[in-house]
Amino acid sequence: MTDSSFFQPVSGFVLPRFAGVASFMRLPVVPLDDPKLAQVQVGLIGAPWDGGTTNRPGPRHGPRALRDASTMIRAQHGITGLRPFEAMRCADLGDVAPNPASIDDSLQRFEDFYTRVRAAGIIPLTGGGDHLCTLPILRALARDRALGMIHFDSHTDLFHSYFNGQMYTHGTPFRRAVEEGLLDPARVCMIGIRGTAYDSEDRDFAQSVGIRVIPIEEFHARTPADVMDEARAIAGAGPTYVSYDIDFVDPAFAPGTGTPEVGGPNSWVALEVARLLAGVDIVGADLVEVSPPFDPTGATAYLGASLMFEMLCAIAQAPGGRG
Repeated sequence: MTDSSFFQPVSGFVLPRFAGVASFMRLPVVPLDDPKLAQVQVGLIGAPWDGGTTNRPGPRHGPRALRDASTMIRAQHGITGLRPFEAMRCADLGDVAPNPASIDDSLQRFEDFYTRVRAAGIIPLTGGGDHLCTLPILRALARDRALGMIHFDSHTDLFHSYFNGQMYTHGTPFRRAVEEGLLDPARVCMIGIRGTAYDSEDRDFAQSVGIRVIPIEEFHARTPADVMDEARAIAGAGPTYVSYDIDFVDPAFAPGTGTPEVGGPNSWVALEVARLLAGVDIVGADLVEVSPPFDPTGATAYLGASLMFEMLCAIAQAPGGRG
C-alpha cells in the first residue's frame, strides 16, 4: 500500500521553515536502499561536484544552498494552482557521492547512481553541480534511446575539448552526448546563448548536426511564449531532457554562478520559460551551476529552487500525467 501522506512536504504551519533538517522542498529523504524507493515517482537529487569547472569554482556547494532555499517552496503553484506533491509521489533521494580527486571516477559514480534511479522508474530532478554533471545523467537515462533536450544557458557547452585535449569539462558535455548518441540533435533546442567567444567552433558544430540555437538577441526580439512554442515543437512528443543553467539568467538577478554573461532575462522571464515546458515528455531535468560563494545573499539559490519547482510542475503536466 502506498502511504501518500509520507510523500507530502512538511508545512510551514507545522514546523517553521527555519527549523528541521533541510531537504529539497521539505520532502522526505528516501535513500536508494530504502524500501519506499519503489513508491517514488520523482526523485530530487543533489549533484555536489564541480570537477569540470574551468574558471570560478563553487557549484559543488550548490545542492546544499538549493536545499536550504527550497524550504520556502510551498505546496501550491501561485499562478496555475497546481499542487505537484499531490499529483506525484516526490522524495529527496540524497546526493550523488563524487570523487573530488578524479573526473573519470566521478562520472562513473554519477552514471551508476542514475542507472539505479532509472531502473526504479523514477524521474530525476537534479540540483547541481557544474554542467558536466549532466553528461553521466544522460548516459544513464539515454542508454537505449536518444533523447531530445531543451537547454537554457548562455553557453552551448558544445566545445570539442579544453586545454590540449581535455574532453570532459563543463563546456563539453553536450558535444560528448551527441557523439555518444545520447541526444538526437534534431530534437535539441538551446536557448539564450550569448557573450564573447573564443571562436565559432561550438556554433559551427551545432549547425552541422542540426541543433537549433536561439541566441539571446533573437530571444529578446520574440516573446517567451513564441520561443517556447518552437522549443516544444523541436522536442516533439518523444522523451526529452531539460537542462537549465542558472547563467541563462542575467547576473543582475543571479550573480551566484561561475561564468556569468550579461544581457540575459530577468527572474520573471526565467520562471516563465520553465513554466512553458508544460506538455513536454520530461524524463529528467536539472538546474546547474549555482555557486553560493559568489552570492552571499542567497538570491541565486532561491531563484534556482524556484526554477526546480517550475520544472517539477512541468513534469506533473507531462502527456498522460504522472499521478
